Amino acid sequence: MFGPNLFHNIYSLIAVILFSVGFTALMLHRNMIKKIIGFNIMDTAVYLFLASKGYITGRKAPIIVDNVMSTEAYINPIPAGLVLTGIVVSVSVTALMLAITIRLYERYHSLDIDEISLRSRKDSPGRSKYNKIDTDEDEGDTQ
Repeated sequence: MFGPNLFHNIYSLIAVILFSVGFTALMLHRNMIKKIIGFNIMDTAVYLFLASKGYITGRKAPIIVDNVMSTEAYINPIPAGLVLTGIVVSVSVTALMLAITIRLYERYHSLDIDEISLRSRKDSPGRSKYNKIDTDEDEGDTQ
């Protein structure tokens, strides 16, 4: 039914399934934390896919040992470098998303993206607690 190449590409298939799960969580859930988790699952799927495509059975890491200089003896180091760089970037992006989520929760007291959107439309820019200017001395003036 699936053919002999299914088990050869099992990691790619798992990466596609993980990406689908993450994308579904990102699109269908209204909770901000669940959206962040879905985004991280998608990141993990991309890293698994890159790592599976970069690995070649029977080859070693590109560290010269025993004076073997042939390129056929080593794997390509670029996918591993991309995965490592991607992990660093995704940790930073996740931290930023969580910080923004905390700020939104402090302001709107909800993690529901629809509720936050509805409440943000009701707020006018001049009434925000972050943009409020202290005008205690001007209250007595009636000119």
